Amino acid sequence: MFCDDEKVDFVQRPPLSHSHAQTGSWSILICLLGPFRLVNAHHAELEYGGERVEMLLGYLALHHTAALPRDMLLTLLWPDSDPALAGQSLNSLVYGVRKALKEELGGAPPVIQNNGHYRLNCEVGVSVDIVQFEYFAQSGEQHARAGELHLADVCYHRAVEFYQGDLCVTPDPQTLIERERLRARYLTLLMRLADASYGAQRYAESLSYVQRLLLYDPCREDAHRLAMRCYVQMGERAQAFRQYRLCQELLRHEFDAIPEQATVVLFDQIRRDQTSAPS
Repeated sequence: MFCDDEKVDFVQRPPLSHSHAQTGSWSILICLLGPFRLVNAHHAELEYGGERVEMLLGYLALHHTAALPRDMLLTLLWPDSDPALAGQSLNSLVYGVRKALKEELGGAPPVIQNNGHYRLNCEVGVSVDIVQFEYFAQSGEQHARAGELHLADVCYHRAVEFYQGDLCVTPDPQTLIERERLRARYLTLLMRLADASYGAQRYAESLSYVQRLLLYDPCREDAHRLAMRCYVQMGERAQAFRQYRLCQELLRHEFDAIPEQATVVLFDQIRRDQTSAPS
């Protein structure tokens, strides 16, 4: 969708302290996790006017802590155009975005320009799904450290709801690293939720989290083991065997490897009909 090939003179802004940025409240949410979307406070998708609007808002959202220089946006959006014409086109594009989204923001502009730099107007309720994802993940970790495990799980669940897919940006070194960081964080949250559900004897719920995780990381053995234990507790011993065989096949196909000892031990224990399987 868009790229970040050059180092540029971003104007860094301090973290926002208002509720729209951090507490799950927004007027417009820019979604970069999964297909690009704009949604309003009622979770309805908004029309936004085409590819260049997507590129502009997506790039500003990816760099939501910075104000981006005008020249950078002109190069991104109109790389082969005359600078004067590109500047006029950027003015028209920003005006069109404001016109399209003004009702959601009470007439306020979604994009602010100041001293040749552009940024999202987060102060009036423009937010980014990455910000919301990170906020709830961090809140869950804070609750977990305080021993408030139920509140931690509530926050983790809210976080994973925002992850509708991998970061939708054109691959380059910086964004690939960010994409993998967010994916790893998402998988960690899913595993925490799966473990918590299993511990609470909600085995079907635990299995659903594990299955979501395995869609993104099919070779993750701790997830396969938890799925096997869930099947045993649900009385589906044969399905636990199939899960083990699936794990074997995926590891062989992907890495020419065999399962870890812990996975083999669990399989043997289930085969001997010992349902109190180890972690």
